[in-house]
Amino acid sequence: MKKRSVGFAMTILIIGNLVAVFSDALIKTMGKDAAVFQFVFFRQLSAVIILIPFCLRATKQSFLVGLKWHCVRAHVWLLGAIFMVISLNTLPLATANAIFYAAPLIMLPLAVMVYGEKLSRYSIAAGIIGFAGVLVIVRPTDISWAALAALVVAFTIAVNNLFIRKLPTQQSVAQTLLLTNLIGMPASLALALWENKPWDWSPLITASGSSALILVYAATCVVAYRAAESNKIASAEYSGLIGAVIVGYLLFNEVPDITTLVGTIMIIAPLLWLAKVERKRHKKDSIQAIAVNE
Repeated sequence: MKKRSVGFAMTILIIGNLVAVFSDALIKTMGKDAAVFQFVFFRQLSAVIILIPFCLRATKQSFLVGLKWHCVRAHVWLLGAIFMVISLNTLPLATANAIFYAAPLIMLPLAVMVYGEKLSRYSIAAGIIGFAGVLVIVRPTDISWAALAALVVAFTIAVNNLFIRKLPTQQSVAQTLLLTNLIGMPASLALALWENKPWDWSPLITASGSSALILVYAATCVVAYRAAESNKIASAEYSGLIGAVIVGYLLFNEVPDITTLVGTIMIIAPLLWLAKVERKRHKKDSIQAIAVNE
């Protein structure tokens, strides 16, 4: 894929994260008594149905390329989806999302270990300040199972985004998302049967809506992380926190306090600063490249 600007990649990520908030809100409407594994299976089933029409022209051979990495991402994605349902139905929407947004910080050291990326001092500073903002919002006085579940989600998001670059670039975004959900379905079905709860198809509509929205988010991740190095754009993942605060207030009457607002500013301010720094650096590099060619 042709390399795009860092600003383009960050914009795509911001859009995706705002869309993902509404997917989270749909999950939260399910309540604590929902059959978690059934709901996750319904999400994958609906995702496959949505994506198949976009993949009809693809050849059978193209689906077999990079199958190992698709398999890894599919089951990491499944793990994250399970713990996401658990955490969203227990924690306030903004609090759960705040923990999810530890993912960009987790990505920074992982990117160094997996790809040998070099972290700029700007990326490190933005990640540390942003994560400090997450801690301000969460105010972790004790460790709950719901908080641990949300941290698992953050880790799975980070791993999935990093492994996007392992996937074949000749495959379309729709193919990538189809394989992610299709390969994980046998495991999610087995878990749903093991859950041993009466089958209830009524949540299928909610699952389909959530799945459609999260597919948009996943697609933006594929596009963005193929377009730019992860350490340069990962902080854009924090943008959805503002949406989570607003949606939580409007739909679930979760009123953010002054501490939440301060933490949100701590998260968003470094994002805007990093985008400005990277735009200047990109412009400077472009000017230097033109000067060398001349």
